[in-house]
Amino acid sequence: MGHTVEKIGGTSMSRVHELRDTVLIADRDAPYGRIFVVSAFGGITNLLLEHKKSGEPGVYAAFASGDGDHGWLAALDRASEAMIEAHRAVLDHPGDLERADAFVRDRLVGARNCLIDLQRLCSYGHFRLEEHMLHTRELLSGLGEAHSAFVTTLMLQRVGIQARFVDLSGWRDTEQVTLEERITGAMAGVDPTTEMPIVTGYAQCTEGLMREFDRGYSEVTFSRLAALTGAREAIIHKEFHLSSADPNLVGADAVRKLGRTNYDVADQLSNLGMEAIHPKAAKTLRQSGVPLRVTNAFEPHDPGTLIDDQPAPTPAVEIVTGLNVFALELFEQDMVGAKGYDAFILEVLTRHRVRIVSKVSNANTITHYVDSSLKVLRRVEKDLAERYPSAQVSSRAVAMASAVGRDLEGLAVLSRGLNALAAAGLEAIGATQGPRPVDVQFILERTALAPGIKALHDALIEQTAQPLAKVA
Repeated sequence: MGHTVEKIGGTSMSRVHELRDTVLIADRDAPYGRIFVVSAFGGITNLLLEHKKSGEPGVYAAFASGDGDHGWLAALDRASEAMIEAHRAVLDHPGDLERADAFVRDRLVGARNCLIDLQRLCSYGHFRLEEHMLHTRELLSGLGEAHSAFVTTLMLQRVGIQARFVDLSGWRDTEQVTLEERITGAMAGVDPTTEMPIVTGYAQCTEGLMREFDRGYSEVTFSRLAALTGAREAIIHKEFHLSSADPNLVGADAVRKLGRTNYDVADQLSNLGMEAIHPKAAKTLRQSGVPLRVTNAFEPHDPGTLIDDQPAPTPAVEIVTGLNVFALELFEQDMVGAKGYDAFILEVLTRHRVRIVSKVSNANTITHYVDSSLKVLRRVEKDLAERYPSAQVSSRAVAMASAVGRDLEGLAVLSRGLNALAAAGLEAIGATQGPRPVDVQFILERTALAPGIKALHDALIEQTAQPLAKVA
């Protein structure tokens, strides 16, 4: 039947000891044929880089600020303490604890010496610290995954599993290799039928994964590993099921597990900030013909949701989700019949690294719904106003709720959705759907997003919509 490649995320990794006998060793009589890719223990990457949500500086951010040694050295000590605390919650044998402590000391002392040497090197005028910051970020980030993979390997070996630590982080490696070469080189001689590889989510390579994916690199490693080894299936173990909506918004009793969907829906969810998997990782799996399964790690007997390239057997809304966005609007009375506005707006948004979620336009107005900070958006507005001085350029904080499915043909989702919002006392600022029946977007005030999602979920999923009869 072939092997599977499976990924465990950071939050779940903090409870990896709970998953030992349910996910990692699902079948004591046949434990092999599975390759695991692991993220760092929960919170460790925040301490090594910066907090993903609050922005509180970790080692990297403190080092990059250039405020002297005190800040980043103290941050490195905090990371070390947290890593030791994390593996002490997982391991209990004194020999394993001793090896894990030594691993942390070796890696973090090595990282500290490296950063001190880098500072010393860049004290000379010929070298610039900013030229080395991406490599520094990758070095620090890789420490977390190497630690969790090593600890997981120790935990499994202690109970008799032939686990193998597969380190893709390039620690003390002098060779420059591509991602494919890194993976194939590390997996050479590994036999998943007789041992269980525990692989780091970070892989050091010439492409520089963090340059494009930043902290989303582990899913890229996971997907490439699945493709290169010819996996039967790729599996992501999350802390929740992939469901029809956020249970905190619509109620746990109202949501439905998706069960099955396709990569088209996964792309739409990623665009809305609800990633089942990174789009580039999904592309790798899709092109390699490897189906993806998303499971709840803490419900190991539930098969979860299968994501493949197959169409839906019948039309249905599968999920309702949403996010806060800004509506960036350029109104120019002289736009009618003129070309170049779209191209320049896109160039400005690209230059400022603003993510476009959706876009609508008419004869004299172009509106982009973007996921950005207000600070960056003000720079975009300034550039547009300089190029088009007679135009009115404005931005407005709004929210977007979206109904998504593999096939929405004949369901009248747009009209039913608008009626559902109106019945809930909510006003849609705008709504749009394309000719491909995979999603319908509703623009709301931000305060209306949560009740809007609940109203749409109730009308389009809980009260299951049936396809309308097609006109002959």
